[in-house]
Amino acid sequence: MQVIIMDLAAFLLQPYVLLPLVIWSLFWKGLALWKAGTRKEKPWFIILFLVNTVGILEIIYLLTRKSKKKK
Repeated sequence: MQVIIMDLAAFLLQPYVLLPLVIWSLFWKGLALWKAGTRKEKPWFIILFLVNTVGILEIIYLLTRKSKKKK
């Protein structure tokens, strides 16, 4: 089991894996933080800022907290 974890860590630290993962995470985090900030949702902003989930929590936030469109 320890060998598998070490192999996975070595794989994830490769530049061709790490760089796209960082870009993916920063894109979703930035978008979610911007939406939470403009909606004045302070608890969500703090949670999204502090917790790093590689974009998963950010995507869930964006999908579940859709804004109401004005006519």
